[in-house]
Amino acid sequence: MNAQTERQLIAGPAGALECAIDRPTAAPVGLAVICHPHPQHGGTLDNKVAQTLARAALALGWRSVRFNFRGVGASQGGWDEGRGEIDDALAVIAAHRAPGEALLLAGFSFGGFVAASAAARLPEGEKPQRLALVGPSTQKQQVPPVPADTVVIHGEADDVVPLSATLEWARPQSLPVIVFPGTGHFFHGQLGLLKNTLVRQLQMAAA
Repeated sequence: MNAQTERQLIAGPAGALECAIDRPTAAPVGLAVICHPHPQHGGTLDNKVAQTLARAALALGWRSVRFNFRGVGASQGGWDEGRGEIDDALAVIAAHRAPGEALLLAGFSFGGFVAASAAARLPEGEKPQRLALVGPSTQKQQVPPVPADTVVIHGEADDVVPLSATLEWARPQSLPVIVFPGTGHFFHGQLGLLKNTLVRQLQMAAA
């Protein structure tokens, strides 16, 4: 993400997992783990929306960790249809989270499904304090219910995950969805607004 980004490998359930770590200048308020979009459609930890999620977390003082799912970049293993990818996210959390440390889980597209699923699988007492999902993959994946204060952002003109699919997922939960008018799946030309909206919404959640 910048010259200060630290790259490292950690042990994962299917082999080494590649991580990119960005640290705030002051003592971090907690750990943010960012999940990238679909590995079979070019998704990596360097995806622009994943980087925007990391920048928003960093601006709020979180230590940010993006990682490549198994089989992507320097991460070992191969595509596991979402099951193993959730295990990868949980392994990254376990490797980087200090005991009792606050956790922000975030993801874009397929990564939103993984982030929500990982949050659901964490035991009580270890749940994330914050959850942020951008363009979550609500049509092709079974995204579990999420906490009421989850930040959900979706593009009105998303041609990968229809806005209607995310609204249908959110409706039974009475979960608000922030809609960017006229915006497609990858938030082209809207990354600055996306970052500012994430910062504002996550600040509100923390209040």
